Amino acid sequence: MIKRMVIMLLATGAVFGGLYWFQNFKAGIIQKVMASMSNPAQTVSTAVAAQTDWQDKLEAVGSFTAVNGADLALEVSGIVQKISFNSGDTVTTGQTLLELDAQEDIAKLASLQATLDNYHITLERDKAQAAIKAVSQATVDTDIANVKNAQALVDQQKAVVGQKTLKAPFDGRLGIRSANLGEYLTAGTSVVTLQALDPLYVDFYLPQQALSRLKVGQDITATVDVYPGRTFTGQISAINPKVDSTSRNVQVRATVKNADEALLPGMFARVNISVGTVQQLVTLPQTAIIYNPYGDSVFVVDGKAQGDPQHDAVRQVFVKTGGVRGDNVAITSGVKAGDQVVIAGALKLRNGSPVIVDNSKVPPAEDAPAVTDQ
Repeated sequence: MIKRMVIMLLATGAVFGGLYWFQNFKAGIIQKVMASMSNPAQTVSTAVAAQTDWQDKLEAVGSFTAVNGADLALEVSGIVQKISFNSGDTVTTGQTLLELDAQEDIAKLASLQATLDNYHITLERDKAQAAIKAVSQATVDTDIANVKNAQALVDQQKAVVGQKTLKAPFDGRLGIRSANLGEYLTAGTSVVTLQALDPLYVDFYLPQQALSRLKVGQDITATVDVYPGRTFTGQISAINPKVDSTSRNVQVRATVKNADEALLPGMFARVNISVGTVQQLVTLPQTAIIYNPYGDSVFVVDGKAQGDPQHDAVRQVFVKTGGVRGDNVAITSGVKAGDQVVIAGALKLRNGSPVIVDNSKVPPAEDAPAVTDQ
């Protein structure tokens, strides 16, 4: 009886021992398989965080306008008799550009001038007669009034004749002519545009929060897509004393030098205004930053991967960012100079992920990347 019980206990122990060994064996196999599949090494590109001189800038978009610019037209109607300019000419103040037929007005002016001359003669004669008491003082007074009235009529007619001539009101460059010889022009019809090109104004808008950092005379730089890589300099000449109640933006006007007349009114411009003092800040390419509602972060290459000594590992670090300058962004905390930071391939990483660093095709991060034609 005892012998049978011993055999039964040994058999039961062997069964339970076998089950325990099988469960441990199965768990080990599963752990090895999962370990080999869960965290393969990812290929990334990196950059070294650098400490550079950094100055905050205000950025805006605006458009160029002429200091003096006008579409020239005549006040009166008439037939074009003479054109004294070509499209695109550079003209000076007072230069005659176009004349209408004014023969009738000139003839009337000659008639009024003759009347004025006759009144002058009569006045001088009556003054001589009044000196010897041959005519009364009332006659002389009437002659004086007649001279003044005739002079006013002559001046009025001279103005009418002058209205038949179009002259340049200021120095500048003419546009394309839109009138022809013999054409009848109605009053107010635009003949040609005239634009003063040096200097130019650039008008732009900034948020009201920027007002405390703006002042008249402050330096600005402007760039245009027409001239990649070229920078135009100027100074703030006026700040609107009223903030737009809809957008809460304030209009700012700067005067930009344009000696070679490369810029034209109406061009789109990107404006930069340096504000504050130069600081020493750590900078990274913008592609390194992972933006999230709960905080911005980067991945820093830090040591070897756990269980995979052949590959480096990454560590996620939360950062605070500052201003942006071209491709780069300032880092105010979280990363120190010299840290190796992932700038491409970060979206597939998590804390401790093994990585393979490949920087063979990383484009340079520039503070002011040039616009190139494709």
